[in-house]
Amino acid sequence: MPRTVKLRCVSPYDFDLSMRLFSRGDKQIRRYEEGKFRQVIRIDGKLVLVTLKATGTVDMPEVSADLESDQEISAEDEKKCKHLLGILLGADFELQPFYHEAKKDKIMAGIVKKLAGLKVPSTVTVFEALVDSIVEQQISLTVAHVLQVNLVRRYGDSLKLETGIYYAYPTPQKLALAKIEDMRKCGLSTRKAEYIRNVSEMIAEGKLDLETFKRYADVAKIITELDEIKGIGVWTAELTWSGECRSTTRFR
Repeated sequence: MPRTVKLRCVSPYDFDLSMRLFSRGDKQIRRYEEGKFRQVIRIDGKLVLVTLKATGTVDMPEVSADLESDQEISAEDEKKCKHLLGILLGADFELQPFYHEAKKDKIMAGIVKKLAGLKVPSTVTVFEALVDSIVEQQISLTVAHVLQVNLVRRYGDSLKLETGIYYAYPTPQKLALAKIEDMRKCGLSTRKAEYIRNVSEMIAEGKLDLETFKRYADVAKIITELDEIKGIGVWTAELTWSGECRSTTRFR
């Protein structure tokens, strides 16, 4: 039986409007349809399929999350899962300061009114945002999405449940061991495959901890340090951090 947790979000929050970004996603990886969003997240190595649905309103937002796994889900797992889902949804993100400023501009005021309650989701980890940003270098987002799906299906761990098989985002350890020629079968160029494997190796060997960037107060310092990694560059570094903070298209 699924375990259920509740998440309260800072108002306003329009769950349906926000989750539509996933409506064209892969059903076995990440998808929003019929009012429900599904994605596998990793809790200390344990794969958990989360199914989210709105149980509140835009002004009093609450989200219900059903948790399923092929292993027992503990109370501590629920706590950690709730924290990660809060990051993904941007549950604590304050929109009102932006709305206050936007109302001073006629055009922005109209946009805000139309998209009230929209919170663009974040990636759960910085690693995912970085790898996706490397994939997106100098190609269309439509093509990038196909390559990202191929990468997850080839290297992501699978979770088999009664409802089907689902895939989690690949770990750095898994990609660190990947062969360049095999990564190219996902549609990646040789250079992009090398960049992704290099970053994965640095993390797997303990030479890089991307999650520490979340504690940095200076965004410019984050960009500078990411820029020093082979194959990243300022464009990719900036896209990575915007993806980690407020992802735009990579979830589609």
